[in-house]
Amino acid sequence: MNTTISPKPLDLASAIAEGDIRCLLMVLVHLTGDLRWLEPPYMPRRDVRLIPDPEAGLSKEVQDEIREAIVKLFANGTPKPVITDPGEELLLRMMSTSLGEKVAPEYAPLMREEMGFVPRHAAWTGETPVAAQKDHHVLIVGAGVCAIALGVALDKLGVPYTIVEKNAELGGTWYVNRYPGCGVDTPNHSYSYSFGQGNNWTRFFCPREELLEYLKKIADEFGIRRHLRLNTELTSSRWDEGKRRWISTLKTRDGEEVFESSVLVSAIGQLNDPLRATFKGEESFRGQIVHSALWPEGIDLKGKRVAVVGTGATAMQLVPTIAGDVASLAVYQRTPQWSRPVKGYSDPIPEGARWLLAHLPHYAQWYRFNMFWRYGDSLLPFLRKDPEWPHPERAVNRINDRHRLELTDFILSELKDRPDLIEKCVPTYPPYGKRILLDNGWFRTLTRPNVELVTDTIDHFTADGIVTADGVARPADVIVVSTGFKVTEMAARLNLTGREGRNLKEAWADENPTAHLGLTVPGFPNFFCMIGPNTGPGHGGSIIFQSECQARYISASLAQMIEQGIATIDVRQDVLDDYVRKVDAEHEQMIWTHPGMTTYYRNKHGRVFSAMPWRFVDYWQMTHDPDFGEYQVSRA
Repeated sequence: MNTTISPKPLDLASAIAEGDIRCLLMVLVHLTGDLRWLEPPYMPRRDVRLIPDPEAGLSKEVQDEIREAIVKLFANGTPKPVITDPGEELLLRMMSTSLGEKVAPEYAPLMREEMGFVPRHAAWTGETPVAAQKDHHVLIVGAGVCAIALGVALDKLGVPYTIVEKNAELGGTWYVNRYPGCGVDTPNHSYSYSFGQGNNWTRFFCPREELLEYLKKIADEFGIRRHLRLNTELTSSRWDEGKRRWISTLKTRDGEEVFESSVLVSAIGQLNDPLRATFKGEESFRGQIVHSALWPEGIDLKGKRVAVVGTGATAMQLVPTIAGDVASLAVYQRTPQWSRPVKGYSDPIPEGARWLLAHLPHYAQWYRFNMFWRYGDSLLPFLRKDPEWPHPERAVNRINDRHRLELTDFILSELKDRPDLIEKCVPTYPPYGKRILLDNGWFRTLTRPNVELVTDTIDHFTADGIVTADGVARPADVIVVSTGFKVTEMAARLNLTGREGRNLKEAWADENPTAHLGLTVPGFPNFFCMIGPNTGPGHGGSIIFQSECQARYISASLAQMIEQGIATIDVRQDVLDDYVRKVDAEHEQMIWTHPGMTTYYRNKHGRVFSAMPWRFVDYWQMTHDPDFGEYQVSRA
């Protein structure tokens, strides 16, 4: 991650007051090489909040000393850092000090890459082989965050690729989703690439428009657009054993065409095909029915009677955003959701802090690490089932029960003036058993006089609105169906046919998609599915991090194939079976298999197919260097 290293003393002196003291301490270590900054009295206190107190529990005198030391270093110009790459041992100590807690050693090599101290992308062992450009071409389907990550990785190797995107612009879900309030629920400084120029984010959790502009900027910086074909849809692809190529049919504005590639990659992820729930009588409704993921341009909700069906992550952003504009808002809830309060969720990043992120050497790297850690693996140990825990009906362990009390207290404080809502809003299942949601003023919005939370089952639609099972009719001008996506489909909806005429939809039948490392499927040689089965970050984290791990695996596989004269790789069935057994065994110990709830992470049989059971550092290790001993290979 690059930053502009050109601070001016006056700018620095005024901006540094708004800096996070943890990051400033690490800047001092880099600039001076003096390790006394990692000792008392400078050691920050542990703070588990997503956006921690920037003072880090240190006294004003100590904070002033740290800030003054940095300003003094720049008195005669920009100093050259004494330490650029701390190495694993020192980095581990710096990470532990900045967090106020012990960090496991395996995170040091991961964070050296994530923070840009060492390269992440795969590289040739010698000179670039001629075959890299002559015999290999990669077709990537979808132009979202995964395609951008993979395109950059392939470009580093000089391997040619083409991205086809059915929409009129890149961005994937951030281009398609346009509902009011749409935004990221992972901190921006973690939900961003480890490469490229740093982005001057305006908020800790930015709106969709800002994130889309960031993706466009990265695409332009790395020349992605010259490989991109917009308004081009893959309608089918089949493996040709004789040619050892994928033969794809593309639908364009000029008609159909055939495209051959040695490698095929699905970069459409999991949440790409809206699930449109249907209701009895909806054809008689005289108003407008929209799916939240297919928000129509120009729709005006001002003064309208609006119904929102569903209370998941999308509704939690949409409802507080539109509540002040509509005449009435009925929210139809099947299951209450736990929602985590985050101080500063909607706040702008202070100007001084933004200046430091853009200009102060190493500051942005350490801020990124802090966000990565706070919204990453630190939560996962507390989502494991404790077989000795006496109250499994309400929590999976003691800490999870403490989280339940804290989140319940938050709900009670938000609804203190509306006791009638409490029973409707406090979930019965353990916290974090479903997707982690961040409070966006959700509970306060439910207390507005023009908002009603409806928990009775929808019976049918009428010409004028919705009737619930208790016979109550509620009028509506617009009905927003926010019922999620067809998560089990993933790449199977692309109509892919592998060896022996087997379609991926058959391989993933009965709502049970499986792939080795979430990436490769037996019988589908030279095919990779990014953000495939069991790679969704269920305990926090960032899809962009996952995409970079997978881009590394795919590009390293291609480099190995080309250098070793390998034409095809096809993961062995026994390798996949063993991996799936490990995934399922791990999930049996995790909260997402708790019996007292439903979640889109599980299929109709109760198997967790979407979320990843591993720590992010585990998945990084698994995908860093491909093992071709797990594959059937054929020589070129």
